[in-house]
Amino acid sequence: MLELRFLWFKLVWVMILWLVAVDCQSTHPTEVTALRLIRESFIDPENSLTNWRRGDPCVSNWTGVLCFNTTRDDNYLHVRELQLLNLNLSGTLSPALGRLSYMEILDVMWNQITGSIPKEIGELTNLRLLLLNGNELTGSLPEEIGYLPNLDRIQIDQNHISGPIPKSFANLNKTMHFHMNNNSLSGPIPSELSKLPLLVHLLLDNNNLSGPLPPELSELPQLLILQLDNNHFDGVIPPSYGNMFQLLKLSLRNCTLQGPIPDLSRIPKLAYIDLSNNNLNGSIPDMKLSDDITTIDLSRNQLTGSIPPSFSGLPNLQRLSLFNNSLNGSVPSNIWQNRTFNATEQLTLDMQNNNISGVSGSLILPPNVTLSLQGNPACSDASMTGFCQSPIALVSHLQSIPSNSTENCQVSCPPNYEYAPGSPAPCFCAAPLLIGYRLKSPGFSDFLAYFYSFEVYLTSGLKIKHFQLDLTHEWEKGPRLRMHLKIFPEYTVPGSNLFNESEVLRIRSLFTQWEIPDSEIFGPYELLNFTLLDPYRDIGPTPSSSSSGISKGAVAGIVIGAVFGAVLLSAFSSLYILKLHRKKYSAVSKRRRVSMASLKIEGVKSFTYEEMKRATNNFDVGNEVGQGGYGKVYKGVFTNRTVVAIKRAEEGSLQGEKEFLTEIQLLSRLHHRNLVSLLGFCDEEGEQMLVYEFMSNGTLRDHLSEKYKESLSFAMRVRIALGSAKGILYLHSEADPPIFHRDIKATNILLDSQLVAKVADFGLSRLAPVADMEGVVPGHVSTVVKGTPGYLDPEYFLTHKLTDKSDVYSLGVVFLELLTGMHPITHGKNIVREVNIAYRSGMIFSVIDAKMGSYPSECVEKFVTLALKCCQEDTDERPSMAEVVRELENIWHMMPESESRTSDYIVTESGKNVSSDQSSSSTTKNPYVSSDISGSDLVSGVVPSIAPR
Repeated sequence: MLELRFLWFKLVWVMILWLVAVDCQSTHPTEVTALRLIRESFIDPENSLTNWRRGDPCVSNWTGVLCFNTTRDDNYLHVRELQLLNLNLSGTLSPALGRLSYMEILDVMWNQITGSIPKEIGELTNLRLLLLNGNELTGSLPEEIGYLPNLDRIQIDQNHISGPIPKSFANLNKTMHFHMNNNSLSGPIPSELSKLPLLVHLLLDNNNLSGPLPPELSELPQLLILQLDNNHFDGVIPPSYGNMFQLLKLSLRNCTLQGPIPDLSRIPKLAYIDLSNNNLNGSIPDMKLSDDITTIDLSRNQLTGSIPPSFSGLPNLQRLSLFNNSLNGSVPSNIWQNRTFNATEQLTLDMQNNNISGVSGSLILPPNVTLSLQGNPACSDASMTGFCQSPIALVSHLQSIPSNSTENCQVSCPPNYEYAPGSPAPCFCAAPLLIGYRLKSPGFSDFLAYFYSFEVYLTSGLKIKHFQLDLTHEWEKGPRLRMHLKIFPEYTVPGSNLFNESEVLRIRSLFTQWEIPDSEIFGPYELLNFTLLDPYRDIGPTPSSSSSGISKGAVAGIVIGAVFGAVLLSAFSSLYILKLHRKKYSAVSKRRRVSMASLKIEGVKSFTYEEMKRATNNFDVGNEVGQGGYGKVYKGVFTNRTVVAIKRAEEGSLQGEKEFLTEIQLLSRLHHRNLVSLLGFCDEEGEQMLVYEFMSNGTLRDHLSEKYKESLSFAMRVRIALGSAKGILYLHSEADPPIFHRDIKATNILLDSQLVAKVADFGLSRLAPVADMEGVVPGHVSTVVKGTPGYLDPEYFLTHKLTDKSDVYSLGVVFLELLTGMHPITHGKNIVREVNIAYRSGMIFSVIDAKMGSYPSECVEKFVTLALKCCQEDTDERPSMAEVVRELENIWHMMPESESRTSDYIVTESGKNVSSDQSSSSTTKNPYVSSDISGSDLVSGVVPSIAPR
């Protein structure tokens, strides 16, 4: 009985303390309620927000909640910052965020948060930093954000945000940084953005933006960086862009731009130009560029004429890329002559695949200079042999410049301590701060030349000594420069091998509040992580330093009231505990449900079953456009008249849950004109459906068979091959991380209304291997063999080792289909073997598709040679996908003008030939084509995978 009374007394005392804690809260009640709702909307697998369930947010130091140090006019504390960087949170952003009306910084970077951006964020009139990048957010940008009067920085990059850029963003008169890259934003760039008086960084690369580039952007008075790579713009680069007098970097890579290069000579401090992989034509203007220029990339265009003399005498030039154009003349040697290089400076000149005849002036290059002339007439000259090799790319992986050596230190440091390599004190063991940091848009191609300048810049911004910083770095896609920073405490007296808490918080706040000023050459940065291992772990991610401001008298009154109420509370304590357990169980169940939903969504639009029914007229048979092992494909039309292809899995189909999720996860973050676009999915009513852009010209297999009356010309087939190869090259080299497709075949190559090839069906795809702890990247992925017979890489089939060369093999089979019209396997005969036999016997033209019409025989031979190289049994003998693209581009440029430029026609959905100019003035009708091998005699192949006819 005594023990029972003691337990009862303990319970009452705990309840009293709980009441005291609750009633002592000094954070505004509205904000306390809002924070609890925000907590409920998150899924917190690592329990980072456990202390959000106890006490007062500002007084009890809730993780990530920073408050003002003194109470405001209403005698309450208010939340100033929400710092939830890299806590592995998922779930959604609660609309309750809009109730934190005093908040200045919202930071949820680098989590896995899904759902849309709540429009209620537009109510945060004090917000300065909106940091949502590195999540799985979907939906469109709320117009309400455009009315935040104090917003300095908006970072939504690396999400899945879709829809247009709201015109209301033109009202953000204090915003300096627009970082919206790596999303799915669509539509034109609003010309109204030109009204922004303080905008310095406009990063919109890797989206689906279209329309013409607004000439009005040249009116932005403070713009330093314009980065719009990998979008789908129309027309030319506006000449007015030559009037951006503050501009430091202009990057318009792979934007489908046409026309001439504008004169950029009036931009006094321009350091970086990338206009590569467009359709720019004409000659390169002879413009006097800034002495600050480090990078000029005009590769993969249709430029003609000679290399302008103005490219000479540029003292800081690191890279000049002009490859894959039609430039002629010679390379002026004064590009590198009369220039003094220090030990860290490099200059790469890539002139491959042009019509360059040689080098004017001296042929002696300094050791710091690399010149490549491969694929030019100059290589026929024996004196040029040394220049006819591919250049070594300037890519540094986890490099650092060592400081003082610690090799002679005899004693090992304790765990989480290490020798500070730059310390004046030898063998100084200290505990560093570990920081992930990235330059988002650097103004150079080679970092080593700026290594020491960067150290000075960063240590000055952090107000630490130069020797306290140690870093390694690696280039990432973008290009962006990722760094791994270690910041060591300064040695002052023995035992000073730790930062104190205030110094840790000071350094962290400099990063999280963007108080380190931007540099012209280094550009904007982002914080990826701020890792606190032992002995700093107890400091916590972002503890608050607020005080409560509650008087002792108030506390005494609350205690008395609590004692008075304890009797009543004791009567209900059992019920309360029971209710608490039920609530906890309900919360766990809710988190599980949300977690399952987030796994399925992965950042793409979720359609309802009713929307699918309406779009397809209740899956009417008249809307069927294809069928495969998974089920059927329907043509659908949404209420906004958007035409789509809907892939509907049937019960018991080959399309399993894993393949369904894989395709959603992969396609939601892949953006390339030669990859089919995933618009959304439906996963309800027991149905699994994927929604794609509608490809009105069906599959490549359709066009090689008798389904279309008009046959593909040779030029069209080369163009389709090149587009397919570029799509796969993007998967291998531009996707992050890279991807192996694993099921490339003619039925998975779709053609749009312009006969642009797009690779489809990623249900079997696998992520490429990543580097291990020592930075070594495995050469393959070990996996169960999957794919389509006839396209399977023989070595993958035997060893179960999947590599990028497995995709090369499959694409090589597709090339052979394009050339012959045959299926991969016909009546037991393998296409690779049959073409090889014909090739070796000198009868290759006997297997070329007769329906192709006239063709240039030299180009066909080169195409056959390339296809057979791709299909070599030994993977090392196969070319890389980059080499495949390069060779196809060479074949395309070899073709007569009438064949490669005017013989293409557009096939409508009905198969009607809209326009055609089948000139054969310089082609050869081959008399050896066998009429015994034609599409009509072949066994029908695999049906379309996800595409309509």
